[in-house]
Amino acid sequence: MSRLSFSNITALAPMVRVGTLPMRLLALDYGAEVVYCEELIDIKMVQCQRVVNDVLQTVDFVAPDDRVMFRTCDREKDSVVFQMGTADPDRALAVAQLVEKDVAAIDVNMGCPKEYSTKGGMGAALLSEPDKIESILRKLVTGVSVPVTCKIRILPSLEETVSLVQRIEKTGVAAVAVHGRFKEERPRHPVHCDYIEAVAQAVSVPIIANGGSLDLVKTNSDIEEFRKATGASSVMLGRAAMWNASVFRNQGPLPVERVMEEYLKYAIRYDNHAFNTKYCLCQMLRDKVESPLGKQVQAAQTNAEISNAYGLQQFYQQTQEQLQARRDALQSSSQPERPVTDGDVTAMAVKFERREYPPHITPKMFLLEWSRKKKLEQPLYETVQRSQDRAFQSTVVVAEKKYRSSLWSKSKKFAEQAAAIVCLRVLGIPEGRIGEEDSGLVCKRKREGKVNGAADEERSKKRHVAKTGREAETSTAAAAANGDQREADAPR
Repeated sequence: MSRLSFSNITALAPMVRVGTLPMRLLALDYGAEVVYCEELIDIKMVQCQRVVNDVLQTVDFVAPDDRVMFRTCDREKDSVVFQMGTADPDRALAVAQLVEKDVAAIDVNMGCPKEYSTKGGMGAALLSEPDKIESILRKLVTGVSVPVTCKIRILPSLEETVSLVQRIEKTGVAAVAVHGRFKEERPRHPVHCDYIEAVAQAVSVPIIANGGSLDLVKTNSDIEEFRKATGASSVMLGRAAMWNASVFRNQGPLPVERVMEEYLKYAIRYDNHAFNTKYCLCQMLRDKVESPLGKQVQAAQTNAEISNAYGLQQFYQQTQEQLQARRDALQSSSQPERPVTDGDVTAMAVKFERREYPPHITPKMFLLEWSRKKKLEQPLYETVQRSQDRAFQSTVVVAEKKYRSSLWSKSKKFAEQAAAIVCLRVLGIPEGRIGEEDSGLVCKRKREGKVNGAADEERSKKRHVAKTGREAETSTAAAAANGDQREADAPR
């Protein structure tokens, strides 16, 4: 792909809880050339695993607890900038290298004044540590193949601000976004266009002006006026786009009602977390948030209920049917898993998918009950962790025979469930999947609606082996059947 240019562009600013995939795609539809994701913290991202989601046709970066921290798709690949919060050059590079093949550029947040960012030495806290700024940016510029940028706030004096940006320019960054407010100032304070203008005149790297949403940019025609007032190469919009993303349209704004519907369609299409969807819609409703529609949105708990509020029930249902058809097609096109012998272990390529099992029911629970009925020793799980991506693989011993999945899992619990599935399928034992005939193995627990089996599994013997390189450390831990339900993506 061609290298992303930051000259003469309009961009969607990085906004916490707002800059998720639906809003980014909406901004692109309306004319934004570049879109920034919300700030994502390096210490959380570095633990993520890159997962290709064939059903949603996205690339997901999934945390160990199965939360989707960052979701992207081909539509924005040449336009999306991944913004991270970091105060550590090595960790920043690790995150950048994790995502660089799926984004157009990497940005470092150096302007957020909120405590959740500054208390870790990130965001605006970096403004007082120019040496660290240089170290982080140089590490990134030399370590990744995509452009690197940063976003700052202005310093107490014009001279300090210009000096800092000149130092930043020497690191080789592709652009610098400048929010024209001091660290202690908030959106109600006027933006200092003179500071942005002085910076733009002092450096040759593209400067992206930010902070004009309150009183300078209300319509698309105002964007060019803000650019001229600051002398910047480009303009970045935050709240003006959050309130109505059609501010990017050259043809003029659309009614916010239509914008909300288009946003909601993307949220449904890409399985956006309902609470994030609600938050963004409430920002668009603004002073109408207490209207009948606003109250209905606030009361909704799922994207289906939000769809009802906007009269999009049919679109929601059709989308769910399309996604299910895609799941079914993917499952039918895959070859049936066949067991293979790997030394003294029987292996199959299977994964544990929580959605395929009823609440409170897991393959481990079925295997434990079957072992008891056969008067066998309780299943013994040995789990290893791969150092390069922190993925897990588990082997279960039943009746002195070993079983495991050849696929690595996101979490230790899922790895153990996958091993249990292999054992159950090889032995021809029911595993508790939805639609499976009732085997009677956990019938009592189903009737009571309790998770008694979790306590049984807690007492089940197992070993956990954490491998780092060639060294392995063995520890004993209790098995857990509960807690497998996927925690949905909840953007910060």
